[in-house]
Amino acid sequence: MDILSLNTQIQVCTLCKLSRTRNYSVAGEGSSSPKVMFVGEAPGNREDSEGRPFVGYAGRILDSALNKAGIKRSEIFITNVVKCRPPNNRLPQKDEILACRQYLDKQISLLSPKIICILGSTAYRSILGGKSIIADRGKIVKKEGKEFFLTVHPASVRYNKILYSALENDMLTLAKMYNSKLGLSQRNTTGKKKRIAVSKNKVYKLITSVSDINE
Repeated sequence: MDILSLNTQIQVCTLCKLSRTRNYSVAGEGSSSPKVMFVGEAPGNREDSEGRPFVGYAGRILDSALNKAGIKRSEIFITNVVKCRPPNNRLPQKDEILACRQYLDKQISLLSPKIICILGSTAYRSILGGKSIIADRGKIVKKEGKEFFLTVHPASVRYNKILYSALENDMLTLAKMYNSKLGLSQRNTTGKKKRIAVSKNKVYKLITSVSDINE
């Protein structure tokens, strides 16, 4: 199976009750060989109307933070834990998350991203069993041979403007971490390129197991 075949499966999925209220399921979009895979909570109203992820308010906030960090949206893949919009944008329920988990696992397997960036508390709890995304944002977790980078959900900026700076800083850290690891260059905000020095002092805090988080 390839990613396009999987997307087709997701579009016609009826595994949970969200399929009865959606306009479109939102499989995700982006590169077929992404540097980074972003995983959020669930589609919102705009995403449900267009069938695309992060095209509403949260998408604009994320795009701004990505641009400042020199991360091109065309080079990443963006999806959600739940592929259909919960009514009235309520939190996804446990059975809905479980029904969609097979799709997320297959996306990760097919795309093989170097880093999986978790956006917000719902994705953090669902994927890693984490507790506080605010306390743990900016950190990286290693689990089952994969690396997960933690940050706030862009939608949270609507209710707490301080979190916008946190998101921007985390995207800069994510870009430096990835580019340093591969020995690549990073674009700064003026469009010029600069080398990222590989230092013994990492720009992120490493957590070697999920149990280190769940205190």
